[in-house]
Amino acid sequence: MIKISGLYKNFGDQSVLRGVDMEIQTGEAGVILGRSGSGKSVLLKHMAGLMQPDAGKVFIDDLDISSLNERELLKVRRQMAVMFQGAALFDSMNVGENIGFFLQREGKLSAAKIAKEVAGVLELVGLEGIQSKWPADLSGGMKKRVALARAIIHKPSIIFYDEPTAGLDPIAADSIDKLIKRICEIRQVTTVVITHDMRTTQTTGEKVFMLHDGKIYLSATPQELFNSTDPVIYNFVNGISDKKTALN
Repeated sequence: MIKISGLYKNFGDQSVLRGVDMEIQTGEAGVILGRSGSGKSVLLKHMAGLMQPDAGKVFIDDLDISSLNERELLKVRRQMAVMFQGAALFDSMNVGENIGFFLQREGKLSAAKIAKEVAGVLELVGLEGIQSKWPADLSGGMKKRVALARAIIHKPSIIFYDEPTAGLDPIAADSIDKLIKRICEIRQVTTVVITHDMRTTQTTGEKVFMLHDGKIYLSATPQELFNSTDPVIYNFVNGISDKKTALN
């Protein structure tokens, strides 16, 4: 489903991605790890066609999207969805309107059909009957679930999650992790999760990619990640700063 080959990206004199190579198979759940500033979000934006590489290629279903123009990219993005870190709900719309926004804008379905689709995805994320509530009335965990419902309503084949558990308490974070895994299994969608959370990595990931120095330092299963004795990997997983970092 997703293949990245020799991906490079610079911002001025700063080299962020320095030859990234990775693959995520159709229906697979991949987790991308790395320290702050390692380029995780930049990599995600390339996968979603929101950023063009300086060199290298990004393939979605064998199509090199790095060479497409904006009109061509729109067709590819139709099969994608992004759950943003801050949920990014519209404050001026209630829950039902937020979730149905994409379908409403497309104009292909009747209001009754959209309402039925909204009810269906709300049930899937465990929030039945809250269509009339406003974002301000929701807890952090509920906002994340609504954002996820909005992401999946048009039945994408790829879902990108940007720090899905950021700002949540451990119990709410665990419920989101399990929901991501459930949707991946039920909908058979290819899943890409950007996270710092080791529990999210263990719960949602089938394959883990660790970014370090602009490249994929590790491509492994979660179990292999947690069992690794490599100093770079071990220190990251266990939250241990090296002496140089500690002094800074």
